[in-house]
Amino acid sequence: MPEMHFHVRWPDGRREACYSPSLVVKDFLTPGESYALDDFVEKTRTALTIASDRVREKYGFACSSALDQLARIEAAAKRQASDGKVTVESFEP
Repeated sequence: MPEMHFHVRWPDGRREACYSPSLVVKDFLTPGESYALDDFVEKTRTALTIASDRVREKYGFACSSALDQLARIEAAAKRQASDGKVTVESFEP
């Protein structure tokens, strides 16, 4: 299963490399685009849940790394201004 990293810049300027066990993130996010904070969290929640489910289908268990990444994204989002935008800077295979 091809994994990937997606690099984001939070509204406070902090940069983060995020992990996905699947390329499905490419179906929800676009490099160079900025997303409203709530929209970004929802898109990554959907993508990382799908990615974890794909791991479950293939290996018989959920991907804890995807779920941990989602938890980090949700925690980071709570520390941001609610009207902020998250920029997806790049994808890395």
